[in-house]
Amino acid sequence: SFHFLHHSFASLSMPFTTSAISGICYPFRSCAKSQFYLSLSSFQKRRIYTRKCRTRKALSLHDACCTGGAAHGLVTAQFRHRTTTHASQIVTPWEVHSSSETIDYNRLVEEFGTQLLTDQHCKDMHNALKTTQQDEQGESVPKLHPLIRRNIFFSHRSIHRIISPATERESSFVHPHYLYTGRGPSSSAMHLGHLIPFWITKWWSDAFRVPVVIQMTDDEKFLWKRHLDVKTVRRYTIDNAKDIIATGFSKDRTFIFSNLEYMAQLYPNVLRIQRAITFNQVRGCFGFNHSDNIGKIAFPAIQAAPSFPSSFKGILKEEHTLDAEELTEVQNVNPLRCFIPCAIDQDPYFRMTRELAPRIGYRRPALLLSQFFPALQGPQSKMSASDPNSSIYLTDSKKVLRKKVMKYAFSGGRSSLQEHRELGGQPSIDISFQYLRFFLDSDEQLQDIHDNYLNGHLLSGELKQILVDTLTPILEEHQEKRLKIHDD
Repeated sequence: SFHFLHHSFASLSMPFTTSAISGICYPFRSCAKSQFYLSLSSFQKRRIYTRKCRTRKALSLHDACCTGGAAHGLVTAQFRHRTTTHASQIVTPWEVHSSSETIDYNRLVEEFGTQLLTDQHCKDMHNALKTTQQDEQGESVPKLHPLIRRNIFFSHRSIHRIISPATERESSFVHPHYLYTGRGPSSSAMHLGHLIPFWITKWWSDAFRVPVVIQMTDDEKFLWKRHLDVKTVRRYTIDNAKDIIATGFSKDRTFIFSNLEYMAQLYPNVLRIQRAITFNQVRGCFGFNHSDNIGKIAFPAIQAAPSFPSSFKGILKEEHTLDAEELTEVQNVNPLRCFIPCAIDQDPYFRMTRELAPRIGYRRPALLLSQFFPALQGPQSKMSASDPNSSIYLTDSKKVLRKKVMKYAFSGGRSSLQEHRELGGQPSIDISFQYLRFFLDSDEQLQDIHDNYLNGHLLSGELKQILVDTLTPILEEHQEKRLKIHDD
């Protein structure tokens, strides 16, 4: 009955005043509801008053977030997206969907508050790469990775803290940093989209000779997927780690860890982060509600902790792993900055991390953000490992691969052959062409395919076959490498 009374009085749209004696709010107006309110016990009145105060505080935080107030820096895209868009596009760490044909990335950049990766950034990367590799090898410098050249990694946060912009006096150079990426093991098999952050992370590590830490968030999947038990997520972690190792990371520069196994080392920084954030702020960041388990509410601090090098004592160099308290006592210390390549839906975690980092004595991480790897059904959503018909798994055979591409891959072709020849295809929404942007090495060949499809010379079936021929050796090579990796 009290629950009913709370909602009844919470809906009253009348002014309240506060009694100096009891601290309880009373309506000015004399009505049946207010008379009944006066008849309640002191305990019930205080419960109503407390809940109203909490509601007002939450609404105040919400208003400040949406209008760019003091709490703006802690509000992630999921919360802002729910309050500022036209409900045609949903992008959160757990859900990506658009009611239009494609994801509007320009709108995401505006709403998330990130910056676009420009041609000048790419030039600075190439100059820094030239400096690094010529100093060590004296050889010709390779091009930037295709995922960067083709603007698939299209946005960033503070990349100038990693790659120093060129000036009139000096060329670009690389600041000391380490790479951090991860994987949430929700199934035993990873899909093609999962390769993207690992490919760019491996390339960056090899190109600039920097260490990599890879977090396996098995605890997250246990908390979010109620059908999974701890034993199962541990097995998925091992299976996924094999796929990650098969991408070719250097043994000397790579550290892969499971949250379930490594938590003791992470925990000091997890505590620092948890103390720096309130429940209201986390709820505002991620949209948690009162029915979510407390593990979900605590998890963002766990994903944030690897952003600080002191989480990796004994893994990174000792001078780079000083705790926040030690950094204030030691002079002339230049700790490593964390650099995180990831899809843009993960930005909420690290936007929160960047906001609190100076308050707990650490440097803000820098981010390199990518577009989503689309589902087979179309570019309006990302590929999901939980839907076998939307995904191409790294374990799929050539026969299964061809069947999925030919049957499920969304086509940008026209309704008839004649119409296709006259109007041409639509590569911007064609899944086969979009996948080739990720996996075809040659920029010239990709441009030829785009032009021929756009002017109607190349048919949808032919484009799908090109994709099958491109992906088959990639999957076969990966499967062959994975077979050589054992549990020990």
